[in-house]
Amino acid sequence: MAELLSYWPLMITLSLVGAVAGLTSGLFGIGGGSVMVPVLFYAFISLGVPEDVVMHCAVATSSSVIIFNAIRSVRSHNKHGAVDWDLLWPKNPLLSYGLWIGVGAFLGAIWLAPRLSSTALILIFAVVASLVALKFIFGQPDWRFRDNVPGGAARPIVGGGVGALSAIMGIGGGSLTVPLMNMCGVPIHRAIGTASGFGLAIALPATIGFIVSGWGAAGRPAFSLGYVNMLGFTVIAAVAFLTIPLGTRLAHGMSQKKLKLIFGIGLLIVAANMARKALT
Repeated sequence: MAELLSYWPLMITLSLVGAVAGLTSGLFGIGGGSVMVPVLFYAFISLGVPEDVVMHCAVATSSSVIIFNAIRSVRSHNKHGAVDWDLLWPKNPLLSYGLWIGVGAFLGAIWLAPRLSSTALILIFAVVASLVALKFIFGQPDWRFRDNVPGGAARPIVGGGVGALSAIMGIGGGSLTVPLMNMCGVPIHRAIGTASGFGLAIALPATIGFIVSGWGAAGRPAFSLGYVNMLGFTVIAAVAFLTIPLGTRLAHGMSQKKLKLIFGIGLLIVAANMARKALT
C-alpha cells in the first residue's frame, strides 16, 4: 500500500488524462489514444523507465484502456443510430472490417512492435497523426475518394494494415478509420460512431499481444503485466468511463465542419509534440 501511495502525483495526472481520453473517445471516436500515449510516455520517463521500452509501455497501456472506452463509446453512438454494423460486423464475419482490423492489431502488437525501437514508434505516431490532422483541417468538406467503402480483397488488406498501424501507435484506429470512411462517402457522425467499434476490434487483440510480447521484458514500470501498466490502466479507464457519454452528446450536437476542425487541430498539436521529443 505504501508503494502505491507514493505514486499519488502520477495517479492525479492519470485521472486528468482519463477525463480527457473519455471525452475525446465519445467526441471523435478515437479511443483517446492520441491523448494517452504522449502523457503516458512522459509519465513513464519521469519514473525512470528506460527509453528502449518506454514507448512500448505507453502504447500498450493506452490500448488496454481503449478496450473499455470503445465499449462505452460504441454503445453511446449506437443509441443515436450512428454505427454501421454492415462494416463493423456483418452476418458473414469474413466480410467484416472489424475482423481483419483485429487480426492486424494482434500481429502488430505481438510481432511488429517488439521489433521497433521507441524512437521508431514515436516517429510513426507523429507522421501518421500529422497527415490525418492536415486532411481534416485543410481537406475539402465534400471531397470523396469514392462513394462507398471498398469490399473484396480490400477488407483484409486495408483492415489488416489499419489494425497493425493502430496497434503500434497505441490508438483506437479512429484517427485512421474516420477519415478513410469519410472519404468513402460515410457521413462524419456515422464514421465516428463506427470507428468506436473498430476501436474495440483493435484494442482487445492488441492488448493481448502486448501482454505476451512484453512478458518478462526488463525495465518496465511497477504494476505491469507484459508491456501493459495496470496502474495506468485502472486509473485512466475508471475516470474515462464517466466522461465518454458527455463527449458523445457533444459530437451529435456539433456541425460536421466544426467537428473536423477541432479533431484536426488537436491531433496536429499532439503529433508535433511527439515528433519534437523523438528528434531532440
